[in-house]
Amino acid sequence: MNNKSRFPRFYLVFLLAVMYLPILLVVIYSFNGGRLSSVWEGFSLRWYGTLFRDAAIFEALGNSLLLAILSCLSAAVIGTLGAVGMQRIRSRTAGPIEYLSTLPIMIPEIILGMVFMAFFSLLGLPFGMTTLVIGHTAFCIPYVFMLVKARLVGMDPALAEAARDLGAGEVQVFLHITLPLITPAILSGMLLSFAMSMDDVIISIFVTGVSINTLPIKIYSQIKFGVTPEINALCTLMLAATILLVCLSQWLGRLHPKGE
Repeated sequence: MNNKSRFPRFYLVFLLAVMYLPILLVVIYSFNGGRLSSVWEGFSLRWYGTLFRDAAIFEALGNSLLLAILSCLSAAVIGTLGAVGMQRIRSRTAGPIEYLSTLPIMIPEIILGMVFMAFFSLLGLPFGMTTLVIGHTAFCIPYVFMLVKARLVGMDPALAEAARDLGAGEVQVFLHITLPLITPAILSGMLLSFAMSMDDVIISIFVTGVSINTLPIKIYSQIKFGVTPEINALCTLMLAATILLVCLSQWLGRLHPKGE
């Protein structure tokens, strides 16, 4: 085996090590029995027990779950209707409008956060759960929009045309033909949006109020005073939940309804 054929393997191993070794260390040290994250003192579930007794953490978790649920539901409705509407546009403006619809996921989060903060201040809207939901919905919409749009592109238009020929109206076609076929894409986009909302820190910091604390912000504020095994345990659980949601999203995206 020559050096040229070995290089891609070495590069892949190096890339995976740089990306996942820090995550692996966080998971390992979440089971550390000692207080210092940098010194291994034996296997223990002590910090998971401490975590589950922390009322402030669970309050922040409740806020994050409520925020993620409201955001992904709102994004599902807006993103789905937008994708269905864009599918029917046959003009030169379709391309620019579609590009603008996906722009929030390409703009750096710190810029989005500053824009939202200035916009909500201009409107005089009190910062809190309402502003958080609006901000999170805005950057979650593109995930639903793109997945549903891709599903619609692969859908046979003859199905909807046959339903219209049989006397079905536009609402009936959407409810009985289009919606069942794009449901896996909607659910996939919702799960992905849920995971992204649960993990967001930067935008949340700009648009949250003093009385609302989300879980990522809570973690960030505690990390500034030093990383404890309790934070490692919390990060491990969040990582596991995020991986589960992403895998479930990918699985739902591959589903094909019966009759397709």
